Amino acid sequence: MILEQIYTKCLAQGAYFISSEGEAIIIDPLREVQPYLDLAKEHESTIKYVFLTHFHADFVSGQVDLAKATGATVILGPNAKATYDYHSAKDGEVFQVGDLRVEVIHTPGHTMESTCYLLRDQDGKEQALFTGDTLFIGDVGRPDLAVKSDLTTEDLASHLYDSIHNRIMPLPDHITIYPAHGAGSACGKNMSSQTSDTLGNQKETNYAFKLQKQDFIKELITGLSAPPSYFPENVAMNKRVNTDVDTIIRRGTTPLSVQEFETLGFQDDVLVLDTRSVSAFAKASLPQAWFIGLSGQFAPWVGAVIKDINQKIIVIADEGKEEEVATRLSRVGYDYSLGYLKGGIEAWVEYGKEVVETQEVTAQEVVDGLSNGSITYPVDVRKNGEFATSHVEGIQHLSLDEVHTNSKELDPAKTYHVHCAGGYRSLIYASIARSRGINMVNVLGGYGAIKETALGTIKLTT
Repeated sequence: MILEQIYTKCLAQGAYFISSEGEAIIIDPLREVQPYLDLAKEHESTIKYVFLTHFHADFVSGQVDLAKATGATVILGPNAKATYDYHSAKDGEVFQVGDLRVEVIHTPGHTMESTCYLLRDQDGKEQALFTGDTLFIGDVGRPDLAVKSDLTTEDLASHLYDSIHNRIMPLPDHITIYPAHGAGSACGKNMSSQTSDTLGNQKETNYAFKLQKQDFIKELITGLSAPPSYFPENVAMNKRVNTDVDTIIRRGTTPLSVQEFETLGFQDDVLVLDTRSVSAFAKASLPQAWFIGLSGQFAPWVGAVIKDINQKIIVIADEGKEEEVATRLSRVGYDYSLGYLKGGIEAWVEYGKEVVETQEVTAQEVVDGLSNGSITYPVDVRKNGEFATSHVEGIQHLSLDEVHTNSKELDPAKTYHVHCAGGYRSLIYASIARSRGINMVNVLGGYGAIKETALGTIKLTT
């Protein structure tokens, strides 16, 4: 038996390849199919089934293109309805893969079609459970993404409790839990950075197994931040046939001359997206460009701040990274990347076009400025929970998640010093605000660096 976890850090997402006796399955694939085809070839296997644990909200999955490329059958859990060809699995149904068996365990709660898949070896012994977003390491899936007229968040949380306690808890402690996500995903609240664990250890350490039902429901629905706006769009895409990913990437990797880029970049319906490093963007970029660097959680922040999933996008990227940008945009359904600036920012400068610098300061300079009064408009753009845990006393909190609303509070006549935890998200915020005429200064190292400085007269609230 071959079992491989294919973990994508940007999305904090785990897909799975399992093969036995020349047959293979894929669980929760990303949109691009070539890595799975390569794995099957490497292990001399034919992909027989593609399993989805549920209709994912945070990325577009690749079941349709993968089935088309391999002839595999797409397996969806009970209650799932899609417009492409699939097999609707029944609770308890078993699928044979080589000398392995995969058993369907319907676990509604995160969504009503959510399903776990129990892997048994050639002797019928339970080996692993692929839990999707039902059970994470240290957490469970959020229960507010599948709310409908006849289902409240509380209803879904109740279903999730029953699924965990009645369907998962009775399974043997030795099996390995393989979830669809880890820390950094917006599909839960407090996921571990671990990407697998034994069920026995989770029974001992995960609050989901310890709380009574009403306490569990209260814990689950308290403190939920609003899901990113692209989540419903991705769910819809995962229920239908979409443009194949190769077509999208070909379009997104179209080289654009300076003149072509300028013509597109000044159209109202086209967004200039700069994906280079924090330092490269700060040194020189286009005045209207938004920064979302590939080095951070690129795809989730694209989904969080680019509100229209059909947004036309042109890209500034480091040389050789153009295909990666187009691929990672497509993973979250942003299919209208029109190309990239050929020659990068250097070509733009050589052509004599305008660039702007984003001012940056060190954490100590900010602390000194706050202490002596020379800095008067500091802004913290971290998430609500981060801010609540610890922040500079008296500072204004404007979460990046709500940049399009809260940046309207900013005054173009003032200069704002903006920080996040480390300097990546604050530059995203600064770039969006700057594109709207606000003077922004980015704090290098963010709050993490501020805590390490000589604090002078400022205080940290915890």
